Amino acid sequence: MSSKASEFDLVISGVGGQGTILASDIIGRSAVLEGKGVRAAETHGMAQRGGSVVNHVRIGCEVGSMIPLKGADCLLALEPVEALRYIQYLADDGVIIMNTESVYPVTVTTGKATYPSVDSIVEKLKETHRVIAFNATEMAANAGSRQAMNVVLVGAVSNFLPIKTETLLERVKEMVPPKTIDTNVKAFEMGRSMVE
Repeated sequence: MSSKASEFDLVISGVGGQGTILASDIIGRSAVLEGKGVRAAETHGMAQRGGSVVNHVRIGCEVGSMIPLKGADCLLALEPVEALRYIQYLADDGVIIMNTESVYPVTVTTGKATYPSVDSIVEKLKETHRVIAFNATEMAANAGSRQAMNVVLVGAVSNFLPIKTETLLERVKEMVPPKTIDTNVKAFEMGRSMVE
């Protein structure tokens, strides 16, 4: 692993309003608390309008904050098309964890563009990578709130991160609104169980 500049590289993609930034903050803060260097970069278009959002989180990294193409260990996609959009960052042996619930952009809702079927997206990604795809939004709703979808996915990716589950859960409890703690802990546990 000497050629790699970090211990674990994660690309988190989604659309504005899905909680991409909170997900990366939970993971980044957890890594720092365990004494690991973290470099993070955030790039997005019209995030507030449902535009594409992507975060690079490099754990145990002392160099640049941007993950090189084909450098990520994992792509965490909060939205199916966003998995396709950033697949070029994923290493050949990397894993994709994705939410199968679509968020349609204005171009699709107004009929100017079509949205590919989620099944076709998953099949396309499976041609080249290990894919863990499930409806994290529905799972979050079952935990108590659709808004906890990002925490469901943090739970799923926790199986791969070089960070203790307890550390991640403590950050979740610290960073979500107090009245939503139980829902978010449940969401995290449900997501974690999707991989084990």
